[in-house]
Amino acid sequence: MAEDVNKTPAQDKQPDKGRRDALKTLATVPVLGALAYGVYQKKKDALKGRNISDVFQVGNAQAQYLEPVKDGKQIRLGIIGFGIRGKDLLRAAGFAEPSWIDTVIEAHRKNKKDTNYEQYMAQDDLNVVVNGVCDIFDKYGEAAQLAGSNIRREGSNGKFGPAPKRYRTYKELLAADDIDAVIIAAPDHWHSTMAMDAARAGKHVYCEKPLSWTVPETYMVRQAIKETGVVFQLGHQGRQTDCYQKAAEIINKGLLGDVNLIEVCTNRNSPNGAWVYDIIEGASPQTIDWKQFEGNPDRIKEYMDYMTKNGLERYIGPDERDKFSLERFFRWRCWWDYSTGLSGDLLTHEYDAVNQIMHVGIPHSATSSGGVYFYKDGRTVPDVLQTVFEWPDRDLSMLYSATLSSTRERGKVFMGHDASMEVSNMLAITVDRDSTRYAEKIAQGIIPTDTPFYTYVPGQNSTDSVTSPTELYFAKRGLLYTYVNGRRYDTSHLHIREWLECIRQGKTPSCNIDRAFEEAMTAHMGTRAYLEGRTMYWDKDKEEIVRGEKA
Repeated sequence: MAEDVNKTPAQDKQPDKGRRDALKTLATVPVLGALAYGVYQKKKDALKGRNISDVFQVGNAQAQYLEPVKDGKQIRLGIIGFGIRGKDLLRAAGFAEPSWIDTVIEAHRKNKKDTNYEQYMAQDDLNVVVNGVCDIFDKYGEAAQLAGSNIRREGSNGKFGPAPKRYRTYKELLAADDIDAVIIAAPDHWHSTMAMDAARAGKHVYCEKPLSWTVPETYMVRQAIKETGVVFQLGHQGRQTDCYQKAAEIINKGLLGDVNLIEVCTNRNSPNGAWVYDIIEGASPQTIDWKQFEGNPDRIKEYMDYMTKNGLERYIGPDERDKFSLERFFRWRCWWDYSTGLSGDLLTHEYDAVNQIMHVGIPHSATSSGGVYFYKDGRTVPDVLQTVFEWPDRDLSMLYSATLSSTRERGKVFMGHDASMEVSNMLAITVDRDSTRYAEKIAQGIIPTDTPFYTYVPGQNSTDSVTSPTELYFAKRGLLYTYVNGRRYDTSHLHIREWLECIRQGKTPSCNIDRAFEEAMTAHMGTRAYLEGRTMYWDKDKEEIVRGEKA
């Protein structure tokens, strides 16, 4: 049996040099070594000589990541889909468009604090070659070929290697005998179909989240992956985030007390954040294979049958499916016809983080509400959504709340009887004023309750640079980069590296098909609860979603 790399919760990192020097005077309170520097400066006199190691202990070892084997076999890659996420994933594998290299070089020239180019060039060589690319938009397909040939990570004036073959259909790519593994970055309604076909073709699979577009195909793709034995990784790069691993350690040690409520959220306030993406110049019926875009006929039938059976025709656009639309092609996330909406696109990030930290599995129930309240642009997926998930056997509720028309800051918060922990690209723990565990230290004035008393900031560095509201959204959630041994890494790079090393070493990735199945069913429960206006329940013995009474 393959070894699972999703091991015990990660341990702490050492603070960087500046903070380490500043904290030397706290020798008598070693567990506070991860206090943010600013908090330390304000509290240094008050904290001097106070020891809380008897009630709050966190390890100081490094987070654990699967290390590459020396002289491992080169893996031959194919990529299906080279839109926004496809570009990111191929770049994470080591192959960037020359124009992107030009952009980050120029950004550094204008702003020396922007170190994205330097960090990208220092990214690990994953010992892979891109032999095939597939995209149904000519411009994307040609761009994928150019990126795949950029073997030295050079700008537009560089010397490139041979271009990978461009395939017009993904099935032709899967039939190629010079491809070992595929990265799938197509729209949501293609994920499971392509993953199943890839597995049956003997190709290892990295698939962007969410796992599936419909409930029936969720069972089918799990079966295909297990029967074929290919190495499967779902694209939740948060699995590599150091803070999530540290958060799991803290909860496992009971340092928050009983956690009964978790609140997670999505807040964005820009057209790009609401999936109103640019329409690319040169796109037309002549350069886009619209018939392929539309989707697998069997999956479409599943979707249409479910919608019509439940009186949800208002959410589908049957007259639009055969009509070429640039808006639908580039902004497909806005329609249920291709999308999984807020549940599949953004809730899944938050859920997978909670599942990683607390191993909650599929919830017992889901109840949703919301609507299209701001973007009155013809979309059918909501731009405001609330879903409450319940795990009665864990005495636990999780509230997901989302809006695409406000950037008000709200965290990922684990609320325990003794303390609350906010998790993002850092951790902040605030002790509850009515805590039982810390009551004595609170009464003695040793532990404050009005400010975080423990803050963990891995690789804190003022030079971290983001360039857009959407990028900032993901950066704050630890989904753009993390730190390993003081070095900044792209989390997608680490996630793909883990997948490739599991192929080489015969191990199981952290976001394997079992975790992917849990993610998909949880998202589907939330979506169906919204669409049908009723609570959805999970029958864990029969492994099926059961409808509650309509509200």
